[in-house]
Amino acid sequence: MSAGPVVGRRYPGPVPVASVFPRLEPLLPLVHKPIQYVGGELNARTADWDSCDVRWCLMYPDAYEVGLPNQGLQILYELLNEEPGVLAERSYAVWPDLERLMRAHGVPQFTVDSHRPVAAFDLLGVSFPTELGYTNFLTALDLAGIPLAAAERGPDHPVVLAGGHAAFNPEPIADFVDGVVVGDGEQAVLAVTGLVRDWKAAGRPGGREGLLLRLAASGGVYVPACYDVEYHADGRIRRVARNRPGVPWRVSKHTVSDLDDWPYPRAPLVPLAETVHERMSVEIFRGCTRGCRFCQAGMVTRPVRERSITAIGAMVDAGLQATGFQEVGLLSLSSADHSEIAQVAKGLADRYEGTHTGLSLPSTRVDAFNVDLADELSRGGRRSGLTFAPEGGSERIRRVINKMVTEDDLIRTVTTAYTGGWRQVKLYFMCGLPTETDDDVVRIADLARRVIEAGRAATGRRDIRCTVSIGGFVPKPHTPFQWAAQLDHETTDARLALLRAAIQQDRRYSRAIGLRYHDGRPGIVEGLLSRGDRRVGAVIRQAWADGARFDGWSEHFSFDRWMAAARTALAGQGVDVDWYTTRERTLAEVLPWDHIDSGLDKEWLWTDWQDALAGGEVEDCRWSPCYDCGVCPQLGTHTQVGPTGATLLPLTVADRG
Repeated sequence: MSAGPVVGRRYPGPVPVASVFPRLEPLLPLVHKPIQYVGGELNARTADWDSCDVRWCLMYPDAYEVGLPNQGLQILYELLNEEPGVLAERSYAVWPDLERLMRAHGVPQFTVDSHRPVAAFDLLGVSFPTELGYTNFLTALDLAGIPLAAAERGPDHPVVLAGGHAAFNPEPIADFVDGVVVGDGEQAVLAVTGLVRDWKAAGRPGGREGLLLRLAASGGVYVPACYDVEYHADGRIRRVARNRPGVPWRVSKHTVSDLDDWPYPRAPLVPLAETVHERMSVEIFRGCTRGCRFCQAGMVTRPVRERSITAIGAMVDAGLQATGFQEVGLLSLSSADHSEIAQVAKGLADRYEGTHTGLSLPSTRVDAFNVDLADELSRGGRRSGLTFAPEGGSERIRRVINKMVTEDDLIRTVTTAYTGGWRQVKLYFMCGLPTETDDDVVRIADLARRVIEAGRAATGRRDIRCTVSIGGFVPKPHTPFQWAAQLDHETTDARLALLRAAIQQDRRYSRAIGLRYHDGRPGIVEGLLSRGDRRVGAVIRQAWADGARFDGWSEHFSFDRWMAAARTALAGQGVDVDWYTTRERTLAEVLPWDHIDSGLDKEWLWTDWQDALAGGEVEDCRWSPCYDCGVCPQLGTHTQVGPTGATLLPLTVADRG
């Protein structure tokens, strides 16, 4: 499907703010899941347009069913709408069936809250959890009538800001965004709101460029137009240099110091349509210092900041009352690592015993799960799925990635789960890790067989199952593996075929082991976008123009389309897809994201990369001396852990009808 014509009118002045629903409604019976475009969810917010002086559209560049439960967007949505004189509405990517109809009938990209045109807002904030949402972002801009190129936007177009984990390398989308907010968003969006309000109150001095300069000079927003990129003849970056006075040479991430000061969302949205997560979630801590070398999220969210047990209890109570959900997800990168997780789980299980309210830990480390925790999670009679992530099939490769768990750790953990009443666990691994061999991947089959054998022995049952899920490793910025060569997709697929054969060859266990994986091709595209520079923006635009949409969904993804787009867009540049993906970098090379400061010292990352190649491990700095990653002194922060000694009050059983 080609991009088609722009449907948002290029108005000579401000875009009309009237609802487009009268034009949208006749189209809804013609599309799949029309309910996702209607809005009006429980706890949704609307505000009077004319009484507000700063208006945000918050977009998640994926389908409603994925975007609505997103915790980050819900936090900012509620936070902004609490501010006097501020309005925030939501927009999600529209499926191709509705996109075609919107183009045919002249309906622009809209918000689901009031169905206002996205182009009418002051700011369009887009959260990118992964790079595969870039083409959906371009679709939304085009449907809104907002020029794709930031340089072509005028005074009446929204300021387009990007955030999320993928924004830690903003260069591939530098041509399409006006600014980038890196790190935690709570304080950042309020600061941006204040700058926009002051600029408007002062009569919009300097026009659009004047506002962007204010944002850049604040130090809290990276404005790509304020920086030029120069290249060596061999394609490497020579330098990234400021082209305006008064802007920082590096832009630092935002870090919220005390999560208890930001108890959001208080009233989570309750979806109208089925979504990927049907639960009320509370973030119990932010950050991770386990030091897994592949994990960008763990690296860029440092330091660890725990939410107190009392704040967790208050948020759970408020959220359940506001939503009616019957499952509480305790969220973090590794929830069982909260220093008071045992007290949190027991306190919540006590409080909601008899109410059919279940607890779940969506992310659980192998070596942090125990019998007591299993008992509390299952006490409500609801056993949600358990996923553990050994990541590597052999102990050697787990040392390389600094995943300090042994096979015996895993067997003890799954035995605890099976004994506690679970009949199925999911194990997550990666393929294509640095220094990986065929044997490292085939060993996953041996591990899965041991898991089934241990479960059968512990329970005396034959209905024990284990699902092995394999993801392709993609080197990410701001990690020790940012210099690593990515494995080509042909070798990835060959290793996955070996693993499948190894699982199937032993019929005593093969029917009890499920295997799920994607081929290696999507990972190559993700790798191109993850470590690309500004030249990759032309590839994104070409792929989008050729019909790329919903690239994170296998039924919509086309590897051949992306490779054709890369050949066209990179012709004459001296670089290609392999140059960005399967090429190892050196310490001397300027990386496209070096001017984005995640707080991590580059020399420390390099040292950890060398330690990985030597099989050396690094302890969790929460429980060991500081190993100088750079985050705390550079950002003026510190790791926060318990125990606090607080208890979860009241301890009486809640009455939920």
